[in-house]
Amino acid sequence: MRAKVSSAVDQPALLMRQSGGVVTLTLNRPAQFNSLSQSLLTALETALDAIAADESARVIVIAGAGKAFCAGHDLKEMRANPAKEFQQSLFEQCSRMMMRLTEIPQPVIARVHGIATAAGCQLVAMCDLAVASESARFAVSGINVGLFCSTPSVGLARNVGRKQAMEMLLTGDFIDARSALEHGLVNRVVPDDQLDAEVKKLTDAIVSKSPVAVKSGKQMFYRQLELGLAEAYELATEVIACDMMTEDAHEGIDAFIEKRPPEWRGQ
Repeated sequence: MRAKVSSAVDQPALLMRQSGGVVTLTLNRPAQFNSLSQSLLTALETALDAIAADESARVIVIAGAGKAFCAGHDLKEMRANPAKEFQQSLFEQCSRMMMRLTEIPQPVIARVHGIATAAGCQLVAMCDLAVASESARFAVSGINVGLFCSTPSVGLARNVGRKQAMEMLLTGDFIDARSALEHGLVNRVVPDDQLDAEVKKLTDAIVSKSPVAVKSGKQMFYRQLELGLAEAYELATEVIACDMMTEDAHEGIDAFIEKRPPEWRGQ
């Protein structure tokens, strides 16, 4: 799978490549620190929909070209379109794309370098997993320009503690990668020159697992988060009982008992 989606100035806003079941989506507006313009959000939505339907795609990596991961929304584009209708449509589109990350069957990993600010920090939070370089920095900095980062706060508050989230939202201050790890915003922090290798460790681990179990597990995980304790256990019980009926579960258990590698059937 190879694709380019062009922006309004006929530059590739998003790059997509697939290798060994791993699809890498690279935000490609380096001069704008990969800010999320309308065209880039549209490209991401289109790509995610296509990947969701592709059974050969097992895991997604979202990366950024140039010096940054993502600097949030394109403020110049927002100021050039002052009507509330435009602003409402833009944030609805962004929220829809962010939610899509949790809805698609494949796990999504953020590969973070440079800065991840405002909606860029939100993007990190909404990915299933995140690996950051030691030099990466994170902020929800809308407050610095007179905007509380309302939409980024949704993803942020579901990943880090409330006190940490509110401090970031109210001050707009940057936190470093180690603090992001301590707060639960990212999974791993590595030296800059080891970022790709660390991401590959995660993608290799996921690709080696049953695609059926990964798909059903991701879906169940996000559904149960919104339920009460009893309802969450009811859902989890139903899902794991159904998973036990799959060929992959039978194969996996047999392989464990027989001390051999499993051969996943995807059923």
